[in-house]
Amino acid sequence: MAEIPGIVTTVEQPLAHLISHMISGVKAQVGIKIYGEDLTILRNKAKEMAAKMGSVKGVTDLMVEPQVEIPQLQIRLNRDKLEQYGITPVYVNDYIETAMNGQVVSQILIGQRTFDLLIRMDEDYRENLEALRRLSIDLPTGGRTPLASVAEIRKSSGPNTINREKVQKRIVVQCNVSGRGLVDVVKEIQEKQAPVRASLPPGYFVEYSGQFESQQKASRVIAILFAISMLGVFMVLYTMFRSVNFSLQVMAALPMAFIGSVAALFITGQTLTIAAMVGFISLGGIASRNGILLLNHYLHLVKYEGETWSKEMIVRAGQERLAPVLMTALTSGIGLVPLAMSAGEPGKEILYPVATVIIGGLLTSTILEFFIRPALFWTIGLPAGKRIVQLSSSEVDLVEEHEEGNPAS
Repeated sequence: MAEIPGIVTTVEQPLAHLISHMISGVKAQVGIKIYGEDLTILRNKAKEMAAKMGSVKGVTDLMVEPQVEIPQLQIRLNRDKLEQYGITPVYVNDYIETAMNGQVVSQILIGQRTFDLLIRMDEDYRENLEALRRLSIDLPTGGRTPLASVAEIRKSSGPNTINREKVQKRIVVQCNVSGRGLVDVVKEIQEKQAPVRASLPPGYFVEYSGQFESQQKASRVIAILFAISMLGVFMVLYTMFRSVNFSLQVMAALPMAFIGSVAALFITGQTLTIAAMVGFISLGGIASRNGILLLNHYLHLVKYEGETWSKEMIVRAGQERLAPVLMTALTSGIGLVPLAMSAGEPGKEILYPVATVIIGGLLTSTILEFFIRPALFWTIGLPAGKRIVQLSSSEVDLVEEHEEGNPAS
């Protein structure tokens, strides 16, 4: 396609293509809109910006909105002459439109088919400047005058298209991103284009739009919701264990899981996207569940099975919880394997990053759960575990004493 003159191509998946068009009106991930009045200045500045963008790593399908000079026939009316003859620009334009484009004056019926009857000048006259200059215009006061007496007719050139937005002319420089984070690429583009933006004349300005803009907004929302979620998780854990120490130990599963998720994204050549962030949030719940199972079993062995706070108890708890933890991890991971193997398939742009993040996180969180968790508990969790057991024992004693002192019982 690149070998065909005048053809500009971009490559993008259908879903991403539609999203890009809905967000910014530009069929690409990044759209840089330059606004102003002079199309020549807009075209020159767009070419300068495109040259700066071409040196940024990760930029693909770079394209300046096609806008070229094409041959035109310009007819400029002389308003002073029009006033002398007592005619208006609209009146003359109607004559010109009829001569050049034609006007339907009637219809012809041939059998069951109907055809428009169009009146206009013959093609040879429409392309002949002298014939156009001699085009007769009827005057309201009677008589005729040639078009050349009230207008200047000449061959010139002009833009093939003029696009407007926000009540101003605009031109777009657009590109897609591959192999790098979208936001990182846009930041580098903005840094390299700073001199070009500074050289814009007064009244000209630049607007960056595209998927990255929505990604930044969504990232801020997800970050806020993630913080609120973590606070909620902490409160639930504290209600369960009544210990800040144990609550934080459970939440220590998050960095252990995120290690595998980041590694999985790196190995598969992906970047941090909104879909990947959703995967991180889902992974947090799965990883925390395994920590709850193991810490609860520590407390169970001491309270009900006569174990002491020793390394042997920690080893036994790990051995007994190994099967349940592996079972929960495998059921979640195996179910996502088909999605993790669907790289590049249309329609899987969102599910593929989610599956990759969760599977990578499950691998590291499950392995580190039996290495980091016991060491963490033995190092900083023993005092908190003893307090939890003592508190639960005292509560049981108070309940038993209350029941023994109640005559109804």
